[in-house]
Amino acid sequence: MKALRPKAVRPLFALAWRESRFARRRLLLFLSSITLGVAALVATQSFAANLLAGVRDQARALVGADVSLSSNRALGPKTEALLDSLRRARVPVARVTAFASMALVERTGAARLAQVRAVEPGYPYYGEIVTAPAGRYPQLQSGRNVLVDPAMLTALDARVGDELRLGESSFTIIGTLEKVPGAVGVGALFAPRVYIPARYLAETKLVQTGSRVDYEAYVRLANPAAADPLVEGYRPIFRAERVSANTASEQQADMAEALGNLGSFLALIGTFALLLGGIGVASAMSAYMAQKRDTVATLRCLGATAPQVIVIYLLQAGAMGLIGAAAGTAIGVSVQWVLPRLLADLLPVDVETAVSLPAVAMGIGIGVWIAVAFALLPLLGTRRISPLEAIRRRVEAEPTRRRRDPWTFGGWLLLAASIVALVMFQAQDIRTGLGFAAGIALTLAALWLSAWGMTKLARRAPTRALPYPARQGVANLYRPGNQTAVVVLALGFGVWLLATVYLVQRNLLAPLAINAESQGNLLLFDIQADQEQGVAGELGRSGTRVMQRAPIVPMRIHAINGVPASQLAPDDPDADAEGAPEQRRPRQGERLTSSDGDRPERWAVRREYRSTFRDELIRSEEVLEGRWWKPGAGGADGSGVAEVSMDIAVAEDLKIELGDTITWDVQGVRIPTRVTSIREVDWGRLEPNFFAVFPTAVLQGAPHTWVMLARAPSTDARSAVQRDVVRRFSNVAVLDLTSIQAAIDEVLGRVAAVIRFLAGFSVATGFIVLLGAVLAGRLQRIRESVLLRTLGATRRQIAGVLLAEYLALGLLASAAGTVLAIGAGWALARWLFETDFAVPVLPLLWLSLGVTAISATVGMLASREVFRHTPLEALREE
Repeated sequence: MKALRPKAVRPLFALAWRESRFARRRLLLFLSSITLGVAALVATQSFAANLLAGVRDQARALVGADVSLSSNRALGPKTEALLDSLRRARVPVARVTAFASMALVERTGAARLAQVRAVEPGYPYYGEIVTAPAGRYPQLQSGRNVLVDPAMLTALDARVGDELRLGESSFTIIGTLEKVPGAVGVGALFAPRVYIPARYLAETKLVQTGSRVDYEAYVRLANPAAADPLVEGYRPIFRAERVSANTASEQQADMAEALGNLGSFLALIGTFALLLGGIGVASAMSAYMAQKRDTVATLRCLGATAPQVIVIYLLQAGAMGLIGAAAGTAIGVSVQWVLPRLLADLLPVDVETAVSLPAVAMGIGIGVWIAVAFALLPLLGTRRISPLEAIRRRVEAEPTRRRRDPWTFGGWLLLAASIVALVMFQAQDIRTGLGFAAGIALTLAALWLSAWGMTKLARRAPTRALPYPARQGVANLYRPGNQTAVVVLALGFGVWLLATVYLVQRNLLAPLAINAESQGNLLLFDIQADQEQGVAGELGRSGTRVMQRAPIVPMRIHAINGVPASQLAPDDPDADAEGAPEQRRPRQGERLTSSDGDRPERWAVRREYRSTFRDELIRSEEVLEGRWWKPGAGGADGSGVAEVSMDIAVAEDLKIELGDTITWDVQGVRIPTRVTSIREVDWGRLEPNFFAVFPTAVLQGAPHTWVMLARAPSTDARSAVQRDVVRRFSNVAVLDLTSIQAAIDEVLGRVAAVIRFLAGFSVATGFIVLLGAVLAGRLQRIRESVLLRTLGATRRQIAGVLLAEYLALGLLASAAGTVLAIGAGWALARWLFETDFAVPVLPLLWLSLGVTAISATVGMLASREVFRHTPLEALREE
């Protein structure tokens, strides 16, 4: 095609406007295909922009200070010296000690696991803790007072003014914590927050040997800009003493990255709806141009060139895309109010809803571009419309022995490039964008193959036994001008998205179900060694069965294959420490790491391991390599070195294998061991599992605490056990696994609700595409119905034909989407979440039947015009 000069383009704007006057109602379908996709895109982009703005504005409140220090053991001497020097310089410093403990209300006799925070005056330095009644947080330090999460009052049937027992001390509830900066609302479902004055912590006697405690310190500087230099200057000390240091700027960067990924993920889901809208645009433009063949032929007769005709209708497509994108933007701006409310308890910041002008501009721009890109392919077909069609009613089609059309190839290339660019832009990452684009391409290809296969099957299927309307409806799936592929692509994609989300949620929750009699529903931990028999006896008196008990010994790795942990994971991971594994020559018989020579993961080397000792395997683990030691054996291999069994995941991160040696630091005592077995552990089970397991003879003399898994026979029994145990053993914490399962279900349900909400735009767009497909075949369906009525068919039979066709289309689309969702769900469960996979047949069946019913309803409503034409019209036309 010859290029158009700018002067030649200007008159085409007026011609495009005039030519559209009598077809603007028909272009409404084109417009609506873009509207929903842009609405989803603008809503997610505006939400992401507001989310990042909230992180930026609330960064210091999230930390609570200019600098925060935390460790899961008492702060080291050099860190303490730094804090002392800051205090001497009159820099405010506040301590917080956090741990899990049972909380008991004596008036009701109810107990519940709580997350206790013992705070010093001044904390937090930034942000406000909102209470009910208002203003109670400053009163916390005035006596033995406590502020609790509202969920705690509900769980314990308590009220303000009640006495709350924590360990060996009691506190008066003076109010509830309505808002805590940086706290996630759903955290209260797992362990409600409880705030007490730090000066009464020792009286509770809850911090004992083996207790899981976090020690925190918060610093407010006169110059907040000095926070980052201060932390960087002391970073080697913090690393050496295993202290995590954070500043407002670091918190902002970390939160912006994490929540930015959330925004990109939601935007990608919104992008799906826009791409489906693009399919609707192509379908609507095909239907529109089928009705404009006579007009195009007339324009060609009057001297219009093929490029001019394309530009005329491309201008109409751009104008309709602009209107549709503007309407979608207005809807998206309204819809964005919904997302913060759906995710309110899952976000650590308050999201203020505001109109994001960049998101609005981007939505309009992308909407217009997608409309033009998808409309281009149907428009390129107008180049082959002969001017003779304006003169003669029937014109022979042009021979198809030509070479491939380079313009059509270019149109497909432009469309593919537009889709990939859009997905990569939304993903904000080339690799992720290419992965999503490949996934979309594979899904659409699979749906297209499904449609193609079903049309071939429908052509060869024995349908003689079916009633006449059903035979005709099935035949419409493969007759010329059918819209089977378009409908299956659009509607099937929406079904695939919804079904995949449901399958992932269902299979993630399945391992956590604790309904079976063989599984426990109570987890008791922080049991001191001298309390183990007493706690077991208390459980037995209430009819609660102890199903599993395990000792816990905290330890760290001192060396692997003779190489100290300080060399395997140096304090400065960016520096090449002298004597690092890759630079040091091994001694005879010494292996630095596994055969690949890679440095092990830093987290695996430097973390604290809470290990156990026993002589038998439990049901959640399986030996993959090596052998398990004999029960009652001495716990050492043939060379006299103690044995140890490692989980395969941590073994891979440590770069160890069978025969490697690990020297453990068990509270100052060095214990050399040899790896004699590697296990696979099912971490999805809510029961005691461990990375490292030792023979009983090796660790039974080490200081340890106990954890127990038990099963109470009823809800009342669970409550009674928690009450009785905390009254007798105040330091023991009891975790109700039934509540944890409900909390996880709630969290995943909230996330799935957001995804389903956005996926609903895709499903709705799929129905719009179905509507477009019905209208695209409008003229053909009218001619068929008129011909059938001329041959004696009744309106009821014609309705039966149409109903059979749309039922078949809906059933095919939902079946294809469901089958692909099962494949995607299996792949995600197997490779990403590493969990078992099961197919819930009944819910998926209801989803398929619902989509099929709606498809038939939409199709029949859109086909009402078919019944308005009389048989006489067919005779007159001929």
